[in-house]
Amino acid sequence: MVTTDSKQRFSSRVADYVRYRPGYPPGILDPLRSECDLTPSSTVADIGSGTGLLSRLFLENGNTVYGVEPNAEMRAACERFLQNYSRFHSLAASAEATTLPNARVDFVAVGQAFHWFDPQAARKEFARILRPGGTVAVVWNERRVETSAFLRAYEELLRKYSDDYGQVSAQYPEDQRMADFFAPGKFRERTFSNEQIFDFEGLRGRLLSSSYSPPATHPNHAPMLAELRHVFDAHHESGHVRVEYATHLYYGRLENT
Repeated sequence: MVTTDSKQRFSSRVADYVRYRPGYPPGILDPLRSECDLTPSSTVADIGSGTGLLSRLFLENGNTVYGVEPNAEMRAACERFLQNYSRFHSLAASAEATTLPNARVDFVAVGQAFHWFDPQAARKEFARILRPGGTVAVVWNERRVETSAFLRAYEELLRKYSDDYGQVSAQYPEDQRMADFFAPGKFRERTFSNEQIFDFEGLRGRLLSSSYSPPATHPNHAPMLAELRHVFDAHHESGHVRVEYATHLYYGRLENT
């Protein structure tokens, strides 16, 4: 269940989040077009819109987007990021109470935020704001942890220095959780490749953007950054490392329960 703490835990990380978090492959829109009737005239609610990475993808497709974000700092960053898109509307609200009218949108989209929601309350709210036949699309960048020596060392660093990395990562969407959310209906799943290439400062920013990264006041913060330097020095190629992701798209319609 989402708590006040979970809605505020990115407040001190917004600058790093804006600069260093991965976006989403444009290809995730293809199955929504071919199978779910996504067109430029579709209206989208981006729930937990954060700094606007997923909203931008839909805006560039021509869509009107309502960005629903409870965190004031993230919402302000999103409004700055998307200030040139007249079809973007920012709402200070949550997944469980979006403030949108009944049957307002054709798509509910969630990027990297689903695990912070109360799934039952969010499902009820999504069903309320969706038009008949509307689609829910949950998108998730899952960092690969075994495809290179660098990624294995980075994963080990997180588990060593973060107090709640295991707890947070255990809440990430996966097939059974999505099955429970969409039940009694079905959902479909597609996976896309994604990556970021970082110098050391970029990798440091990517680490510090994560909610489970110990803050500057935590005793693990300085040792973690010192080890990050060692990991980078041991594995970089020409001054850069590659962070690889599997971008998962779960999508389907909500049937009555």
